[in-house]
Amino acid sequence: MSDLNGKVALVTGGTGGIGAAICLALATAGAKVATNYRNQEKAEKWQADVKAKGFDIKIYQADVSDYDACEEMVGKVVSDLGPIDILINNAGITKDGMFKKMTRDKWDAVMKINLDSLFNVTRHVVESMTGRGWGRIVNISSINGQKGQIGQTNYTTSKAGMHGFTMSLAQEVARKGVTVNTVSPGYIATEMVMAVPEDIRKQVIANIPVNRLGTSEEVAALVNFLCSNEAGFTTGADFAMNGGQHMM
Repeated sequence: MSDLNGKVALVTGGTGGIGAAICLALATAGAKVATNYRNQEKAEKWQADVKAKGFDIKIYQADVSDYDACEEMVGKVVSDLGPIDILINNAGITKDGMFKKMTRDKWDAVMKINLDSLFNVTRHVVESMTGRGWGRIVNISSINGQKGQIGQTNYTTSKAGMHGFTMSLAQEVARKGVTVNTVSPGYIATEMVMAVPEDIRKQVIANIPVNRLGTSEEVAALVNFLCSNEAGFTTGADFAMNGGQHMM
């Protein structure tokens, strides 16, 4: 979309899977895109790969569970690219296990990356957006944040919490030209999902009405729309993108 020309976008966890597709979609639409990484070797290889495709996406080392590290990252992005117009809170991890065996370490790790990161990054970005009268924030949640999932009490709690964050912040910043939305993908054909044994994948697909996995590019296309001027009347919403597997 041409109206992203010159906009500055920060995508957390953008060097793989859905995040990488979002980075490329925003860059294709004309935005100047930055993302963070934890694994330098993997991130530099990804950056070189996308550069070979014609995309100059900046990468910055930052742990999104660390408030001060996020402040430093945002400062570097602003210094290099300009004030951030678009924020995609995409970083996330899983540490699954039945609740009766859930350790405090697994609980805390998931909460810090998946949920605390929303505060850690957004807090350093949102005032600039409201001050300039335009901004787009999209939080990438999950189908399991909407319906729950056995063995994922930590993950589903963090993902459900993301939409609570969305709804509250959306109301605070709506009059300042800033929208905040959630996208909740279902089963997407990422490397992680495709690594699951084929017989199990077939069982998953059998429960999806459209009879296939989603693609990262489909998620990125929705995110792209939510970042456009045309989406200025859309805020506080949770977009279920799961092929009809869970309907609300």
